[in-house]
Amino acid sequence: MPNVPSTPAIPATLAGGSSPTPPASKRGLPKIAIFALVALTLVIVGVVSFGFVSKLGKKAAPTEITWWGLWNDEAIYQPLIDEYQTEHPKVTIKYQMQAPQDYRERLTSALAKGAGPDIFTFHQSWVPMFSKDLDNLPASVMSASDIAQNYFPTVSTDLVSGTGIVGIPLGYDALTLFVNEDIFKNEGLEFPVTWDDVRADAKILTKTENGVITQAGVALGRTENVDHWQVIIALMMLQNGVNLAKPQGQLAEDAISFFTLFSSVDRVWDETLPPSTDAFASGKLAMYFAPSWRYFNIKEENPDLNFRTIPLPQVAKEDPSESDVAYASYWAQGVWTRSLNKDAAWDFLKFISSKDSLEKIYKQETLARGFGEVYPRVDMVNTLLEHPILGSVAKLATVSQGWYLADRTFDGDTGINTQIGKYFEDAINAVNKGTAVGEATTTLTAGVKQVLAQYGLTK
Repeated sequence: MPNVPSTPAIPATLAGGSSPTPPASKRGLPKIAIFALVALTLVIVGVVSFGFVSKLGKKAAPTEITWWGLWNDEAIYQPLIDEYQTEHPKVTIKYQMQAPQDYRERLTSALAKGAGPDIFTFHQSWVPMFSKDLDNLPASVMSASDIAQNYFPTVSTDLVSGTGIVGIPLGYDALTLFVNEDIFKNEGLEFPVTWDDVRADAKILTKTENGVITQAGVALGRTENVDHWQVIIALMMLQNGVNLAKPQGQLAEDAISFFTLFSSVDRVWDETLPPSTDAFASGKLAMYFAPSWRYFNIKEENPDLNFRTIPLPQVAKEDPSESDVAYASYWAQGVWTRSLNKDAAWDFLKFISSKDSLEKIYKQETLARGFGEVYPRVDMVNTLLEHPILGSVAKLATVSQGWYLADRTFDGDTGINTQIGKYFEDAINAVNKGTAVGEATTTLTAGVKQVLAQYGLTK
């Protein structure tokens, strides 16, 4: 215990006099001052604590992410949505399957009004139309090198806007060649490998009665009844070394001439026949070009048809080491740049685009309709190489290319696909009616340049 000082003696000079004035008090602050200080401290602590709790509350507040999708209904993704929400209890994912008709216009309108979805599905060729609406993929989610290493090369080219990647595909598709196995077997023919093979086989496989085609060898040469003619002519041009942005010159002319001769010269297909999808489904067409998803339409029309797909024919090569060429057409998922939940949206896309999630999506698609889409990743494609329908697409996925000439994207009359397609359609129709191919491609090139200029895609 500390020493307590003794009471000081009274000075002699004051002895017998009045009491001396007491020394100044050493008790500290008055009680009222102490109360005021405590109150102030409590106020400050309260304000700081409220601010901290407020911030904590904001971080922990529920987050709702709206996802606009196409083609797959909610049941396909729901198991993965449930899995993600279990791991992130404050996040709710609302998937809304959209009708394809007028989808691009409805999406554009919603984004313009500030009421767009956090995540939306878009065709790979739509990047120029949504360049101001698509958020750049954060490097923390997936870097450009990750995309280049793990996904098919066309993804790194197709899904770029400015200097950033703007989407992640959950599936992949491309043009392929459907063949009627019974027709080929009956004629004793091998499946074609080159375009010269296609032409030769088509002549043999075409049957006529009184000048009317009763069995067509291949559906090529026309625009009014050849489904997917847009991607077919794009494939032919790319394989022939044509720059689709400037489809002029001898190589472009040769591609259009070759496409049209199947109808105008060889007469293995003509304008009187039904749409090529229906003709193939009915068993009256030996070879039919389409993306793999057409399998389901064909099976629905004719469950007993014996058919498969084979890799796309290639231009005969002088050098065997020359690369094959395929033409891609697929959909991706992007995040709206004005979304208030961008971080959470990208985190969810990172989760649902993982290898494990893609395998689960494929499983759900298989349960729903027989099989799913081709995986968009290089490291997963080998699992599908032997598939009777998807194998032909998977085998050429690493050499595929994409461009703005695409069909059935439902991008509307003002969409980039429709506008460019119209110029190619006019060129093909003009050649079929006798216009010189050089004249047709001159007009075509001017039209394509005009459309691309709308999106700053021409120099």
